[in-house]
Amino acid sequence: MWFVFTIITTLIWGVAELFYKKGARPDERFAHLKTCVCVGVIMGVHAFFTLLTQDIGYDPVNLIRYLPVAMCYVLSMALSFFGMRFIEESISDPVENTSGAICFLLCVVFMGQRFSAIAVVAVILIAAGILGLGFLENRGATDRKKKLGKKMAIVAFAMPFCYAILDALGSFLDIFYLDIETSPLAGVTEATIEEVANTSYELTFFACAVALMIFMKLRGAKFGSLPDQKDKILAGVLETAGQFTYVYAMSGNGAIAAPIISSVCVVSLLLSRIVLKEKLTPMQYACLTLVIVGIIATAGQT
Repeated sequence: MWFVFTIITTLIWGVAELFYKKGARPDERFAHLKTCVCVGVIMGVHAFFTLLTQDIGYDPVNLIRYLPVAMCYVLSMALSFFGMRFIEESISDPVENTSGAICFLLCVVFMGQRFSAIAVVAVILIAAGILGLGFLENRGATDRKKKLGKKMAIVAFAMPFCYAILDALGSFLDIFYLDIETSPLAGVTEATIEEVANTSYELTFFACAVALMIFMKLRGAKFGSLPDQKDKILAGVLETAGQFTYVYAMSGNGAIAAPIISSVCVVSLLLSRIVLKEKLTPMQYACLTLVIVGIIATAGQT
């Protein structure tokens, strides 16, 4: 069953990226914050459902102890949602998925993990692809400076990289938090540690959603009707559903599941081309291919 959950997770998160992009309207003020609210509320509902229906022995102190990891994930997603307003999904998602490679490098530097020849080639491919995308970003038809201005063009293009770094840092910290021998989480067992961590993450996202709602209210921003925010809501539902199936996918054979799930950027790339009609230059597609191949190769080393 783990393989079925792996495929389901990959497809769900790929479709979620599509709705994230559809909801990231560049002309809608605070669109990225509204997406955070939708995701946070849905995750909060799932967290409360978990606490009410499952006996995971949740200690509220874990909300504080897991906060550094949770905030890495929450902040990374908020920055991603902002970047999606101005960057094609075809570009942003593969760059964001380099977080796995960055996490691997953190493991090499700080944990002494061995760096295989395949991993070296993978990192080189990812670096070459990203450098190529950065060079092409300000050339010809893809010159975003003409559309957004120099400052905003730089900020927007930096968002996927910020996501990758923060998500990688969260994943790196999770290595310690999800190890029963090193975890600072209270009252956890081998059977409950992942559920406790995920619940803490979802509750943190929910708290951030409430804070953002208050912030937008103070700024005089209207959230809008639910039908107007259907894309953001669907993205939140799919994100939470994928998080649920991800746990079961990784619990079976994580060594094989991880590289398959990392190919979610391939799913989002195809959907952005078919549904969103995004068009890139042949050179951009070539650079993205290098990045995707490097991502999958790196994931296979974990």
